[in-house]
Amino acid sequence: MPKDVLYLKIANSVTEQIKSETLQFGDRLPSLRSAQKLYNVSLNTIKQAYMELESRSLVESRPKYGYYVSQTSQRKLALPSVAQMKVSEGKNTPQDLIDKVFGSIGGTDVTQFALGIPGKSLLPVAKMKKCMIDVMKRKSDSGTNYEPVQGSEILRREIAKWSMVMEGKITEDDLVITSGAMNAVYNCLMAVTQPGDSVAVESPVYFGILQAIQLLGLKAVEIPTHPITGVDLDALKKVLPKLSACCFVVNYNNPLGFQMPDENKKELVKMLTEYNVPLVEDDVYGNIYFGAGRPKPCKFYDEAGIVMWVGSVSKTLAPGFRVGWVAPGKFKEKIIRQKLVQTVSGPSLFSDVIADFLAHGRYDHHLRMFRKKLYANYLQIQKSVIEYFPDNTKISEPKGGFMLWLELDKRICTEDLYDIAVSQKVNFAPGRMFSQYNQYQNCMRLNYALEWTDRVESDLEKLGKMIKNRI
Repeated sequence: MPKDVLYLKIANSVTEQIKSETLQFGDRLPSLRSAQKLYNVSLNTIKQAYMELESRSLVESRPKYGYYVSQTSQRKLALPSVAQMKVSEGKNTPQDLIDKVFGSIGGTDVTQFALGIPGKSLLPVAKMKKCMIDVMKRKSDSGTNYEPVQGSEILRREIAKWSMVMEGKITEDDLVITSGAMNAVYNCLMAVTQPGDSVAVESPVYFGILQAIQLLGLKAVEIPTHPITGVDLDALKKVLPKLSACCFVVNYNNPLGFQMPDENKKELVKMLTEYNVPLVEDDVYGNIYFGAGRPKPCKFYDEAGIVMWVGSVSKTLAPGFRVGWVAPGKFKEKIIRQKLVQTVSGPSLFSDVIADFLAHGRYDHHLRMFRKKLYANYLQIQKSVIEYFPDNTKISEPKGGFMLWLELDKRICTEDLYDIAVSQKVNFAPGRMFSQYNQYQNCMRLNYALEWTDRVESDLEKLGKMIKNRI
């Protein structure tokens, strides 16, 4: 049989197994070598067959782990809806709801689906502690001196070396160390806008970005956003002449979890360059990928210096250290001046600890384990939602990160549901937090970066029952 027909025959055979649910979402396919022996064909034929299955979105490749049946292969629930563009509707700040949710996150006996940080059990706490002791012993000043305003040179060098996704386009001189990612986002917006200016954001949008925009006296323009491909570029183009900046999370967006396709990123940067509109790119989730490798940021396609690329270790390593950074392009000097006025410098001890963790390969090792755990958690939470929540629930399809966005029956108000859930020791983020308008009332965001236990599973079942009881 001709080879080109043979690989399709194998691909079709696996396709039938997936359709009949003999192979189910999350199942691992035989390795290339095992499949070669199983089908008695060449290694290249098996590779072609698996590539064909990938092109059909039936399987996905995970480096060093193999090929798995993908989440799209047996999707049982619909994707969340894309919101319509709103320009004239009255605004209603979600601050009251944000305060309410953050007021209840201190409880140790509450299952925390609300807070957007990883659980302590997923972090290398013991290794970080040892690293801090080693750094303290080496530092003659015990971390009491100021570091340069631009930030620790050692840390900037390690971040530049570690940012291989940029293929050498970022150097230590291009970076400014900040007090976490939100501090970087705030400073970037401050550097390129004046009070009254308009800034485009996704819709739904991470509420921290909305708060920063409001605090700076700016106007947020919410752009319709698809749960798989991200910002609607056609809708964005219509309002570009009125914008002073954009602020997007294009890799594993919070809260939708999408990864914007590379061609869309290129087109986005091209559009913004033509209109000379800066982009604040919050890329804090970029290293938490489930696929073959780390996706490129928009910054990779930036030739004019208009993309301000933000990162941090708050979502992956040490939320409380507040170590972030930005590659601000042509706005670097302005960012440094603002930092000088605001904080002078950051805590040098934390910078040196993170630099040491990066330098000795510990971060790479941690991220490999971290991604593996988060992917397993994602499979668990998706199965739980399918099993326990109503059949008309709509669910996002994150390709990385640790946020899941759910759209429930129109009759459900997640703000009311929140009060009932908290009384039963379950927490989540109600949808209204993610917009300046009264929308997403029937939506919620769940964080799955926590130790998966029987209690977590039973609390999801409990949450599903609460929803069913309200329909």
